[in-house]
Amino acid sequence: LGRWLLAPAGRALPGSGLCLRARPQAGSSLRAARQSIGTRAGGLRAERPGDGSKYVSVQSGRSEGTALSAAQKVKEAGRDFTYFIVVLVGISVTGGLFYVIFKELFSSSSPSKIYGDALEKCRSHPEIIGVFGESIKGYGEATRRGRRQFVSHIEYVKDGLKYMRLKFYIEGFESGKQGTVHVEVKENPEKGRFEVRYIFVDVDTYPRRTIVVEDNR
Repeated sequence: LGRWLLAPAGRALPGSGLCLRARPQAGSSLRAARQSIGTRAGGLRAERPGDGSKYVSVQSGRSEGTALSAAQKVKEAGRDFTYFIVVLVGISVTGGLFYVIFKELFSSSSPSKIYGDALEKCRSHPEIIGVFGESIKGYGEATRRGRRQFVSHIEYVKDGLKYMRLKFYIEGFESGKQGTVHVEVKENPEKGRFEVRYIFVDVDTYPRRTIVVEDNR
């Protein structure tokens, strides 16, 4: 019994057939168990905030991205609508200008068209050529800038029909003679255009006289 008590752990007593095993120390086992439990608990505590914060971060990022994308779409839609309005206004203005130019130059009721036709008749009239020469220029009233492009005209209605009177000037390049042309046109409803009632020229230089180019009154 004495040798058994004094024998070191893990050694067999001779002749007894007994082997002594070391008993685990209570203090060391308790400490190991506490460390293991603490480690697992800490791991759980570390995983919960980490997982939760990661999920919230991802969700927050998606929400911000969605809101930003919607704001960009609204901004782009507003920009496109503004461009469309600008283009539409530009087309309307351009169409109006083309209409005014076409009506002024090619319409039979425009003062410019009536002026051009009357000037050509004056240039081809034999008596006008005899007084002013073959080279004749025509011009309108002088503007503030000195340009003579404005043709003086008035419009009025008589017996339900439209009338227009024009006044412009002619001058011979070689003779230096000057004259004032008076024109009156009348609306023809059947033909849808104006027809000449009269064209006559007052010679403003000596000898003064009046030359009748056309008279349909």
